[in-house]
Parts: sequence; C-alpha cells; structure tokens
Amino acid sequence: MWYAIISEDIENSLAKRLESRPAHLQRLQELKDDGRLFVAGPHPAIDSLEPGEAGFTGSLVIAEFPSLTEAQQWADADPYMAAGVYQQVTVKPFKKVLP
Repeated sequence: MWYAIISEDIENSLAKRLESRPAHLQRLQELKDDGRLFVAGPHPAIDSLEPGEAGFTGSLVIAEFPSLTEAQQWADADPYMAAGVYQQVTVKPFKKVLP
C-alpha cells in the first residue's frame, strides 16, 4: 500500500538539511530503485522552486510499504530525523485516485 510521509521542519533547518541531504537522498533513491517511490520533495518556505536562504518548511514522500508500521519505521530512520531537521512527522495511508 502507498503511505504519505508528511514532515515538518524546525525553524531555520537549512544548515541541518544540507549536512544530511546526501544520506536522505540515498534512501529515497533506494526506494526509487525498488519501484516503491511515487513522489518525494520538500516544501519551499517561499513561493519559489529555489528558496535560497529561506529554506524549506518540510517534506512529502509517498512510497509503497508492506504496512503502516514499516512505513513509520522507515520514516523514523530518516537521516533528517537524526539530524534534528524535522520537528514532526506524520505517516498515513494514501490511496491514489488520479491520474
């Protein structure tokens, strides 16, 4: 089943994001390589694809996992969690309807 992992950053998270970004992206690449990644990306803090120093306010990952428990475990092991980038992470089932 698909699961949405909705993460909210702490304030001024950009430096922590940049430091742990390679490990974060590696995990997403592994999901993609396994054919389990639907979409992933950050939420810019301003209305711009390149927010610069404004940074980001969180992230969204929609990926396939065998269960909600396994999706939560994957989210809990994110390098951004270990680096203190995220202040809150919500994991919930996602049903794709369109397209």
